[in-house]
Amino acid sequence: MSHRSTALLVILGGTLALATAYCAQYVALLVPCPLCLWERWPYRVIIALGLISLLCRPPTGRLVLGLAVITMLAGAIIASVHVGVELHLWRSPLPECNGNFSPGMALPMTPAIPCDQPVYLIPGFPVSMATMDLIYELALALLTVSYISRKPPRFSR
Repeated sequence: MSHRSTALLVILGGTLALATAYCAQYVALLVPCPLCLWERWPYRVIIALGLISLLCRPPTGRLVLGLAVITMLAGAIIASVHVGVELHLWRSPLPECNGNFSPGMALPMTPAIPCDQPVYLIPGFPVSMATMDLIYELALALLTVSYISRKPPRFSR
């Protein structure tokens, strides 16, 4: 698989994740919590890195894909924090998830749900969207690493 194919996979993977999140929010009318909104940022970054990788030659493109993997792992950390909050292992690091607002802080436009309340995309399937995001992000990172770890093909003259 060329670095361009892998870049397309990264772009498609990030776009699919964001499309799922926006469909859940605007079509299924599931209200995202503040941590859910934070989980979207790494996908935006990996889409941009995938586009940059498409424009680069193979050595640089592979390096940019490596940065995308680091971003995916950062996204997996955010998702794992969210899963821990949902399982009541710890409190959310975001003050707005705990109902603590700083003086002068703007109130949200729409009432947000608490971060410790799991949101289920598929009724009857007991896996929260945060857990699905964690699994998806790790799988996408693993697929990308499987390409990056291969030796680049050598062409004979």
